Amino acid sequence: QVQLVESGGGLVQAGGSLRLSCAASGRTFSNYIMGWFRQAPGKEREFVAAVSWSGSSTSYADSVKGRFTISRDNAKNTVYLQMNSLKPEDTAVYYCAARSSARPQVVFSTTRQYDYWGQGTQVTVSS
Repeated sequence: QVQLVESGGGLVQAGGSLRLSCAASGRTFSNYIMGWFRQAPGKEREFVAAVSWSGSSTSYADSVKGRFTISRDNAKNTVYLQMNSLKPEDTAVYYCAARSSARPQVVFSTTRQYDYWGQGTQVTVSS
């Protein structure tokens, strides 16, 4: 089992920045692909970003490319999502997800490919 706890959400004005953190515990963090997803009211959960367990590969949704950056610190069992130039449409609950992998450069971008999920952290961007 892997336990994931997100933090760093909050209320920010459009154009501002936030950094989300996801702390993992329970298994060898460095063997896990980590992803961020988000879910706005009335919408399905959608992919935001993912990073391979080696950290060498990343993937982003088109809607956040150039604004968001995913990174990980395996020594701290933590993955981060730096969000810049935030827009009102970024408002959602953001979830951290994990999936083990034997391949160091693989990333996944669909919800069904992840086995473990955090409880989420609310991000609200005001216009």
